[in-house]
Amino acid sequence: MANYKDIHGTNIETVTSDPSNPVEGQVWYNSTDQKLRGNKLTTGGSWSTLTNLNTARDQVAGAGSTTSALVFGENFGGETELWNGSSWTEKNDLNTNRRALAGAGASGTAALAFGGNLASPSPNAATDVTENFNGTSWTEVGDLNQARSFPGGTGTNTAALCFGGSTGAGTNPPITAENESWNGTSWTELGDLNSPRNSLGDAGTNTSALAFGGSGPTAATESWNGSAWTEVGDLNTARLAVGGAGASNTEAVAFGGPSSSALTELYNGTSWSETGDLSNGRGFMGSTKGSSTAALAMGGSDSVHVESFQGPGANSPVDFTLS
Repeated sequence: MANYKDIHGTNIETVTSDPSNPVEGQVWYNSTDQKLRGNKLTTGGSWSTLTNLNTARDQVAGAGSTTSALVFGENFGGETELWNGSSWTEKNDLNTNRRALAGAGASGTAALAFGGNLASPSPNAATDVTENFNGTSWTEVGDLNQARSFPGGTGTNTAALCFGGSTGAGTNPPITAENESWNGTSWTELGDLNSPRNSLGDAGTNTSALAFGGSGPTAATESWNGSAWTEVGDLNTARLAVGGAGASNTEAVAFGGPSSSALTELYNGTSWSETGDLSNGRGFMGSTKGSSTAALAMGGSDSVHVESFQGPGANSPVDFTLS
């Protein structure tokens, strides 16, 4: 009878901690936990709860990854918290307190905050202020050409995109389709969205992005190729206040929305499909930017909830039951 080595070409390895990047079908014995484990790839997306934020917040922005993330702004505040993969630490506040802003950044120590609503001098006045975070504090940099609140935003702190949003002040300000690109120093106006909207979801980079959902509410999705927006497959459920993450205009995850929505959808470059819902439904949350298979949803709807998304194809260690 063939043994494990004959079949797979290696013995079952004994380790003190689980492998950081196991392959599908790999088996090992964790001597610390005294568990025989194997790895499988997930077939559907799911959320798991993480350590709560220190401060409950709404209408926030986020940046980074599942191991290094930043959440900032809220209810006309400027509070900033940094995630190191296991806990949240308060950092220096934004220089300009605001809510309904957008964010970009590849890590929690290199992020960009832009746009938003101010509490004064005019309540709900849109701002063009842009700030850069260096891991410790925020510095004001080149302003947006168009002041706006509730915009979409994605990319990094040196190459970002800002699109849509509301301009002006008051309870019902105009909604814009304007789109701007950040090069690390200044913003440049580029091709507008096909549909003006605010409170939309976002994913991708400044040359390959997605804009989805938003005011209406709408299910419309648009793809950015670096020069123009093209309408593509709609979300299954129209909604605003939606969170988003993804590496390009061919893969994204959309989650949450108004009225404590927990709905989550995955985009494959052509169409959206429903997958595992958030454990705590909410809208207007901060989210990480770079991956649709590994993302964070942070705060939102005046909550402290933080959840981590694991998409299809991700590693999922399982324990074997021995008898």
